[in-house]
Amino acid sequence: MKKLLIVEDDQIVANIYRNKFAVDGFQVEVAADGQAGMEMVRSFRPDAVIMDLMLPKMTGVELMKSIRAQEEFKNLPVIVFSNTYLSNMVQEAWKAGATKCLSKASCTPKQVIEVVRNALAANGAAAPAAAQAPAQKPAPSSMSSVAKAAATEKSDSQFQTDLRKTFVASWPTTMLSLRGLLQSMIKADTEELRARQAQELYRRIHALTGNAAVAGLIQIAHLCDALEVLLKELYEKPKSVNGSTLRTVASAIDFLGVLFKEGAASAKQEAPAANILVVDDEAISRRAVTYALEKAKLKCVSVEDANAALELLASRKFDLIFLDVDMPGMNGFELCTKVRGQPAHKKTPVVFVTSLNDFESRANSTMSGGNDFIAKPFLFIELAVKALVYVLRGQLEAR
Repeated sequence: MKKLLIVEDDQIVANIYRNKFAVDGFQVEVAADGQAGMEMVRSFRPDAVIMDLMLPKMTGVELMKSIRAQEEFKNLPVIVFSNTYLSNMVQEAWKAGATKCLSKASCTPKQVIEVVRNALAANGAAAPAAAQAPAQKPAPSSMSSVAKAAATEKSDSQFQTDLRKTFVASWPTTMLSLRGLLQSMIKADTEELRARQAQELYRRIHALTGNAAVAGLIQIAHLCDALEVLLKELYEKPKSVNGSTLRTVASAIDFLGVLFKEGAASAKQEAPAANILVVDDEAISRRAVTYALEKAKLKCVSVEDANAALELLASRKFDLIFLDVDMPGMNGFELCTKVRGQPAHKKTPVVFVTSLNDFESRANSTMSGGNDFIAKPFLFIELAVKALVYVLRGQLEAR
């Protein structure tokens, strides 16, 4: 029997994977933090390891380096759960010796099992045959591989359906907790206290990312994936907390409530896909916005001229528009007013990206038809979260 170690601080996710791998014939142990994980690598001596990157006491990258520093574990297959937006940390994990990096927000238990089996095979170790659930009567020996695959698929589907029901049933309590932590963070009167509240909120959202993914709630997992990185930035750099970032966090948490209420019942869950227009005359600023959107895997088109933007909008439908305010010839407010005059874009969300943060500018953004604004300089991940909220909301309304 092959031995598997799961290093994961979220007990629910850890237990789900423990049970799935046990059914597949593995002997499984779980460690709740990086230090415990390293101790269990030495004592349990697993044939493969699955680990989250964001672990208490010792990060996944540090754990990876500790494992690879020992000669006997240099070839041990190590599968990493990563956050899509922590690209630097993922690169560090690869350099430290990760066998495979998987997105926690979009990977199912079935896919993880397949990756572990392939890693064991590549390492010269055969994975165990999946354990068979007792049947009421013997299956015919001539049962085709197609029929067996269909039975497995049905079992996985039922497993995910049951998980989703449990997840949705616990959501009112989860939402109450998230909103309470957000209010505490907003009301915190010291930088230190605000950072602590942001860290606790991060921990809750981090757990939600994994839970939503294994329950098949891909849209919820995708938004949580981005939001947890924004919260990580805010607790590590408390000076980044301002009116703009707090509004973005609040809108994301509020929309999670909407997404659960309206979207969790949908059998069809897809990652967001959208067409976004970015209008900014400054090349560096324009590139910063497009980079943030690319991080969220959202397609965008960028132009530097307001008139060019109007021509583009007349011929193409966009799901979201980011506008700079201070542009030559026609400023962002004037452009937004003209956009609202086009039938196809009367209700297209418009977000201003501007260094103007005074009351008059905010009033003008609303009066010209804008929906929101982000203050420059902005965090890349803040803009990604903002975009995801608007794109997912649009998809929900269209459905």
